[in-house]
Amino acid sequence: MKTETDKSPKGSKVYIIGSGISGLASAIYLEKDAGVAGENIYILEKDSIPGGATDGAGDKEKGYVVRGGRMHEMHYECYWELLSHIPSLENPDISIRDESYDFNERFVSNGQARLLKDGKKLDVSSYGLSFKQQTDFVKLTFVSEHSLGNQRIEDWFDQDFFDTNFWYIWTTMFAFQKWSSVAEMRRYMKRFIHLIDGLPRLGGVMRTKYNQYDSLVRPVKKYLEAKGVKFQMGKEVVDIDFNLSADKKSATVLHLKDKTEIVLRKNDFVFITNGSITDSTDNGSWDTPAKLKGLEQSGSWKLWKKLAIKDKAFGNPDPFCDNIDLQKWYSFTATMKDSTFLDYMENFSGNVDGTGGLVTLTDSNWLMSFVIARQPHFPDQPDDVKIFWGYGLYPDRKGNYIDKTMAECSGAEMLEELYFHLKIQHIMQPVTQAGKVNCIPVAMPFIDSLFMPRELGDRPKVVPDGATNFAFLGQFAEAPEDCVFTVEYSVRTAQMAVYGLFDTGKKVHPMYDSAHNPKYLLRALNAISG
Repeated sequence: MKTETDKSPKGSKVYIIGSGISGLASAIYLEKDAGVAGENIYILEKDSIPGGATDGAGDKEKGYVVRGGRMHEMHYECYWELLSHIPSLENPDISIRDESYDFNERFVSNGQARLLKDGKKLDVSSYGLSFKQQTDFVKLTFVSEHSLGNQRIEDWFDQDFFDTNFWYIWTTMFAFQKWSSVAEMRRYMKRFIHLIDGLPRLGGVMRTKYNQYDSLVRPVKKYLEAKGVKFQMGKEVVDIDFNLSADKKSATVLHLKDKTEIVLRKNDFVFITNGSITDSTDNGSWDTPAKLKGLEQSGSWKLWKKLAIKDKAFGNPDPFCDNIDLQKWYSFTATMKDSTFLDYMENFSGNVDGTGGLVTLTDSNWLMSFVIARQPHFPDQPDDVKIFWGYGLYPDRKGNYIDKTMAECSGAEMLEELYFHLKIQHIMQPVTQAGKVNCIPVAMPFIDSLFMPRELGDRPKVVPDGATNFAFLGQFAEAPEDCVFTVEYSVRTAQMAVYGLFDTGKKVHPMYDSAHNPKYLLRALNAISG
């Protein structure tokens, strides 16, 4: 809905709640396309560093931490176009899009050890789907989303489906669970149908040169600060007042945790990141497990719950955040002042670091997977330090070797379980005893919240009907047909918000539609029937 303030956006102040990729993208579009002065854009972030789920932190002494990594692919239309405007930190003459393109041309994903069992590689030349499962797969692609309601994946497929190669590849690559929303799975199948035939070897998957904080957040922050955008860290918005009438909805006051208020003038706007997959995360250590936190320690979830009470157009957060035991998983990052592990995996898999991607231990009670990124994964990472990341989808189950649940394990114990599955305990024992390895576990209570079964309308529209000066951003605002848990989704909601509230003369980039391309459909059908 356009407002009379569109004619003079340069006088507007815009407050962006949350500094994840959707908030950062919004700031870029506001300054570049809407004509809002950079010094009138304020990013309010409750944490001490920006970036949200696009993170990476630590050092060689304390250990590096990457809570997770978002998958990239060539047809993220909004995302790559956005990054084409941001100079690389290492070479300001090229964009971070071109930096990423160049990196992925040199290190092409071709995983040769995608699934393991009993420490050995499994044959993934076939997805192993029965004719009925193939039929169910095709049928799901063509039913309407509305007809699926809040069904789970396990309501759609038979139980044998969850023992197939296809499911092991799918569940670990995208972090779907049996109880995840089948409507979200349908979106993924349609959106990524051009990748289906390459998934067993991770074909088409792209990566950033370094971790996503250094490759994405830092250069974007530098770009925005040069434009005058103000990053206000440690500022948590705990409530928002609205003026609500039959045909108009306007935000009026932002209430901050420090008891201060921001009163919105007639020309001011607020962009709200409602919900967060990395809220309430906790780091453990080599000797101690991570602690599972919840709603009480969250910021964005508590804010959204308050807003949802005010108007049904603001969505319904409850399906996404009220069942942490179905939403959580644990990850870990290992930092090694030794190359033994990476050398072993290169010889075992046939992949040099940065080309193999996710390796899944199918007989792991935790359903543990790990990935070795191209080294160095941090710009300040010395040549003799190696890191890798892993996660487990079933943290409440006891390990096959460690007699504890993953949630109860320290970093040391998580690595012991991994070594057991790879049958390399004897190789790694001297490295551990020499004190050359660290491992930091992370508890993430809301990480799978975006896949929870939900109804249409539970995610609010990016610009709700009647909204005059506010929008919702990120994974829990509704971008029809696109896939959550992707950076593309976050950037798309930012584009929808700015282009929906301001008269930019621009349209949101269309989604890449491989589902209606006969070439990709035939490839996908051949792949699932193999």
